[in-house]
Amino acid sequence: MKSHVELTIDAPQSEVAALLADPRVSPHWMEDFGSYEPLVGEPGAPGSVYRLVSKDGKLDFTAKVVERQLPTKLQLFLDAPSVSVSIKDDFVKIARDKTKLISQEEFQFKGFFNKLFGFLSRPAIHRVHRRQMEAFKRFAEGTAGAEVH
Repeated sequence: MKSHVELTIDAPQSEVAALLADPRVSPHWMEDFGSYEPLVGEPGAPGSVYRLVSKDGKLDFTAKVVERQLPTKLQLFLDAPSVSVSIKDDFVKIARDKTKLISQEEFQFKGFFNKLFGFLSRPAIHRVHRRQMEAFKRFAEGTAGAEVH
């Protein structure tokens, strides 16, 4: 199952890309996750691995940075017991202080019941993806030009 979200963010491309690529700040904008735990490598670097710990304890992800070509591209792979998610984010400079974020997520549900749940939950999954990207937009626009960690 795939989800596609495009948003225009009122912040420079390099800042938008750097913020989304830095897993240390993800708890500031990812409403469902309470903490980030580094596991392997330099945070945000290609090949690095970290955990995103959910606030409710129901769905924690192990994340791996697959590709990082800032300020234009970021690719992650998230894995949990019930689902894996491939994430591709592209950052397109529209103007000096305006960036188009194109976020694509592809879900692979594990096991029959999780696959059935994923099929039935497609609209909800897309809403969550959009909500997360809108939360990131608010965060990026609110921190443009500021040092965040």
